[in-house]
Amino acid sequence: MSKVGVRLKIDVSKIEKARLFKGQKGVYLDATCFIDLDEKGQYGDNGMVTQDVTKEEREQGIKGPILGNVTVFYRDDQGGQQAPQQPQSMGQQGAALYGGQQPQGGVMDDDSSIPF
Repeated sequence: MSKVGVRLKIDVSKIEKARLFKGQKGVYLDATCFIDLDEKGQYGDNGMVTQDVTKEEREQGIKGPILGNVTVFYRDDQGGQQAPQQPQSMGQQGAALYGGQQPQGGVMDDDSSIPF
C-alpha cells in the first residue's frame, strides 16, 4: 500500500464560521484537499484546501473558499522511503496574508477571531 504525507497551511481568517458545526467531541470544519502528486505549483505546493459547501450549493456551481495550500512532504509509493522535508517559509503568498510580514514562528499571534 502507498502512503503520502501532506502538510496543510490554512488561513483561518478565510473560514466561513457559519459553516462550523458542533459535534460530539468539539467544533468541526468540513474541508477538501486537492492534491497533484506529479507537479508543484508556483510556491512549491502540491494543491489547495477548500472549505466544503452543501451538495445543493455544489449543484448550483457555488464553491467554498480556498483556505490554504497542501504540500506533499513524504511518499513511499516510488519503491523507497523519502526523508521528511523541513517546512518551507511562507513565501510571498503567505507573507501577503499578513501585510507583507511573516508572523513569529510561522504562526499568527492574533487568535481573537477563532471561535474555539
